[in-house]
Amino acid sequence: MRAIQIIAALLTLLVTAEAENQNCKHNIRCNMMHNYYELPPEVTNIKEMFSEGMYYGRVRMNSFGYQWGEELSLPNGLDIRKDHRVAALGGSLIYKSAYLNGFSFMAGLYGSQAQGNLDDTEGYLYKAGKGTLNREDLLEGKSSILSLAEGYLEYKYEKTSLRAGRQIFESFLTKSNDTKMIPNTFEGVTLHTNEIKNIDLNLAYFHKQKLRDHSNFHSVFAYGYDGQNLDSVFTENDDSAMHRGILKTELDRQGIKDRLLVVELRHTAIDNLMLLANYTAVPDLIASVMMQADYRFEVGVWSVIPGLRYMQQFDQGAGAIGGANLQTVTQGYNNPESLDSDMFAARVDVVQDAFKLRFAMTQIADKGDLVAPWRGFPTAGFTRAMAQYNWYANTKSYMVQLDYEFEFVENLKILSRYVIQDFDDHKEGVQADSNVFTFDIAKRFEDAHMIFKTRYAHVTGKAGDIVFEDGFRKLNPSYDEIRFEINYLF
Repeated sequence: MRAIQIIAALLTLLVTAEAENQNCKHNIRCNMMHNYYELPPEVTNIKEMFSEGMYYGRVRMNSFGYQWGEELSLPNGLDIRKDHRVAALGGSLIYKSAYLNGFSFMAGLYGSQAQGNLDDTEGYLYKAGKGTLNREDLLEGKSSILSLAEGYLEYKYEKTSLRAGRQIFESFLTKSNDTKMIPNTFEGVTLHTNEIKNIDLNLAYFHKQKLRDHSNFHSVFAYGYDGQNLDSVFTENDDSAMHRGILKTELDRQGIKDRLLVVELRHTAIDNLMLLANYTAVPDLIASVMMQADYRFEVGVWSVIPGLRYMQQFDQGAGAIGGANLQTVTQGYNNPESLDSDMFAARVDVVQDAFKLRFAMTQIADKGDLVAPWRGFPTAGFTRAMAQYNWYANTKSYMVQLDYEFEFVENLKILSRYVIQDFDDHKEGVQADSNVFTFDIAKRFEDAHMIFKTRYAHVTGKAGDIVFEDGFRKLNPSYDEIRFEINYLF
């Protein structure tokens, strides 16, 4: 309870201080990305650097219900699938100083207090709701997180910003992905500039990451399992999309320091055309290049926006260490020790005012799995639905999505997806085929600075009818999940 008591006390103080201010200085989008409407000014002395700084507060509640199509246990009685519920209360307190000769600093304190229906020793069974707590701490009976997830120094000159420290960095494969209680953040140095007209350039060098359900910063590309202790799994990068074969013990043995490099460029100089290029790499292990183009044209009262994305992944040593499959189960892979791969994605949006209809497809090459454990997803914006990982080798996905913002109810928006996921039936290390239906509804109360959001997912799949020669049977991927979240900003 200590974490939530501290956060509650701090937020109470700020609510009192801001009670007379009716204008909220920040907001969050429907995907929970954070925006700052108002930033601190440039000042002339150190005293004003502090006194003219700004606070940004948030109180948050999030809850999850998860029901498997089939609960499962091992012959020894160990549960591997169990229906569960979990809820959390917390928030964040962010301070940004004013700018003095271009210099400033910020700090973001985040807290979460969770309560679920599973025993503390069963924390590994939580799925989506695991982002509300730290499973390593839960083994010791602690269901709260208190973390200084952001904290950096900044130098800003005209249209260029240099930041050093803990920070959010939004790019193709690195995202805050703030859909639980605490965002995914990184520790390192970044450069943001748009000095060249119509070109945004972002550079990053990170040596640490803090996933949403961790109390402390950890490796950006190393799995912590030591082969014996369950809690060692949760000490390093245990993201659901992390490669389970890239063990920290092996990287240490080979003297490899996992570091994350990102270069991303967005070009909008041509009317109605957006070009995006990204390079992401962990030197000596893996790298990828992505190119995307979106073009908008008008057809009567409709806007039509086709988009294409191509991603090429280069194995630079990771495949020899961990294998071609993210779960290290390489049966059925053409080259079991190579993570070379590529992805092609296409979509078409049809838009009119508050209505948007999207048709999309993605195809992953029959090579190695794509690797993306930094909360940015290769298929995002095309065929990824809530909590889905459809970038395993030889996976084809097809999606239709509907977005609509109601006119008769202000700031009420729905988003629904239907995705067909065709996985490779001959690969033991990937799930069985599934169909995914999701439905989101969000209501924003501008005057009260509040957002309510509900999400529902219904997943149906083959009921274990794929059996291999060695007797391995693919699990039934079916489940139902519901989420409900409330945010208050000040």
